[in-house]
Parts: sequence; structure tokens; C-alpha cells
Amino acid sequence: MVLRLASSFASLPQSRQCLNPRLERKGLRRFKRGYVERPQILSSTEDAAVGLRVFVVSDLHTDYSENMNWVNSLSTVNHKHNVLLVAGDVAETYKNFVTTMSLLKDRFEHVLYVPGNHDLWCRRESENYVDSIEKLGKLLEACKGLGVRTDPVIIEGLGIIPLFSWYHESFDQEEDITGFSIPSLEMACKDYHDAIEDIKETCDQIITFSHFVPRQELCPEKRMLFYPNLPKIIGSDSLEARLRSIHGAHGNPSACHVFGHTHFCWDAILDGIRYVQAPLAYPRERKRRMNGGENWLPFCVYSNGGFAERLSPCYWSDYYSVNPREPHNTELAPWVARFYRHRTELT
Repeated sequence: MVLRLASSFASLPQSRQCLNPRLERKGLRRFKRGYVERPQILSSTEDAAVGLRVFVVSDLHTDYSENMNWVNSLSTVNHKHNVLLVAGDVAETYKNFVTTMSLLKDRFEHVLYVPGNHDLWCRRESENYVDSIEKLGKLLEACKGLGVRTDPVIIEGLGIIPLFSWYHESFDQEEDITGFSIPSLEMACKDYHDAIEDIKETCDQIITFSHFVPRQELCPEKRMLFYPNLPKIIGSDSLEARLRSIHGAHGNPSACHVFGHTHFCWDAILDGIRYVQAPLAYPRERKRRMNGGENWLPFCVYSNGGFAERLSPCYWSDYYSVNPREPHNTELAPWVARFYRHRTELT
């Protein structure tokens, strides 16, 4: 994503439930002023493990040199027998995409990938593509040549299913924010489907992954976001229906879906399925957000025949684990209201 999102500082400590708006604002002010220490996510790469390990990462954005350097710094030894799932937004240019995927394939035995919106952009390409669909074909050809998988696969009994998807405006079920000048948007939706029946019949444990978001509950409420229209361009209800057709309507303890796109760390169980986002994101976001990224990514989601402990701390998913969503509340969060008041004053 290129939109400015809510600051991850704007979440409450997990230890208390805070439903009173005045108390919430006070807690957020204390959080921003530094009274709450910034805990670090611990790296999962050093844990002793036997057998298959699956790591996940999204939103590499290696058009930024800092991010490309991070990819290049990954160990060429530690992951030789591991799996990496890349949940989209690798790079905007074909050259950087191929370089990045080559580096990852040199480091991991198996690399699987789904496209993100930035991967399909044509604005920075020296080569002229007719459209993003043509570029998608080129990216998939490159993946095939590098040995990067984009199709369902079974590895040591674990089913892994990439889900190609796009977003649609109907995904947004919350009340629109009014009274402020918010930029408009345009969009289209296209979903891709793969044959997965063999994996469903064969595997007791399945990981699906997509770039886009399958449920709106996996993003902060729009009143919390600097761009309140964000939910209209992040996900698709068809994607949730698709993964439910794989994992079951009620999920199961061996069901996991990995996603990306919004650059928020997330780890939550909703209706029986575990949803995980582990983004590298933009360098500027890592500097101001509490989750960082360089020191703990990629995140090991599967090890020793089972799913790993939850990713922690994940500030927004932690917040919603103790605070209910208020989809009909259109009062902007204090930091968002200040942002738009300042914009109005400037104009």
C-alpha cells in the first residue's frame, strides 16, 4: 500500500480493557509520549526445530534499497531446508522483483508467492506493458524460471495453497466517514481460483495465503485510520468465502491463512481460522511503528509438525482481542481528527 495508515503507537496496552472514550484517549496519549516501553518481537529463526519449518513475510517493497539490503542480509545457511511464503508486494519493477525472488530462492528450499497490487503496477517500468494482466504473466513466467511456486503444493504432508485475489469496494461494511475531505478511489475486482481438492483430501494441516485481506476485522476500524476509505481497497468477501471452502465454514485447529497488504502485524483466530500478517513494510514505517520488522522477520508460522506460538506483540490484533469493534461509530480517533483539522487549516 502507498496510503498513510494509522500509527501503530495508537493502541492500548494489552493488560487492560478500555471502553470509555475519555480513558482511551488518555491511554493513547500516555502511549505516544513514551510511558509505555516498546517491547520487541523475538526472532523465530533461532529456535531449535526438527523437520519442516514454514516462514512467512509480506510487503517486502524492495524498490527501497533498505528493504533490498534486508533481503540480501538473510542467512544463506539457516533456511536451506525451510519453506517461505511471500504474500505479495515484492517490488514495483520487474528487475527488482526478479532480483528479490532470486535472493529468496537462494536462501530457502521452497518459495511460494502470490501477487500483490504493487507487483502489478506499471508506472515505474522501463518496459511498456499493455496492462497489469500482461505484467502478471511476465511475473509468473519469472517465478517458474526461478523455481518459485505459485500453485498449490504438498510438502511433507502440509498443504499450502496460494490464493490469487483482488479487492472490491463491497468489502467495506462499516459506516462511511463524513464531514472531512477524503480522497476518492477507483477499483476493480478479479479473483483467481485453483484446483485444491487433492490437498483437502490428503492433508490434515493446510496453510492458505493471499496478498489481500479476507475479513474487515483484520484491519483497524476506519475511524482509526489516516485514510478512512482504506477498507474499500484492501479485501474481498469472495476471498474469505474461498478460504472457508478450503478450511471449512467453522475452521479447525490446523487451519491458517497468511495475508498482507495493510502493513499491520496481525495474529488472531476468527471463527476457527488463524489469520497472520508479518509485513516488512516501508523503511519509514519500521522507524515509527512498534513492530519493527528487520529483527524478527521472516516469521516462522509452522515448525516441528505444528503451528508456532502466536506472533506477539501485534498491537492492533491485541487491541481488538480485548476491545469490541464499533463499525457504526464514525467519530474519528483523536489523532486522525487532528490530522484532518490540520489539513483543513492549510487549505
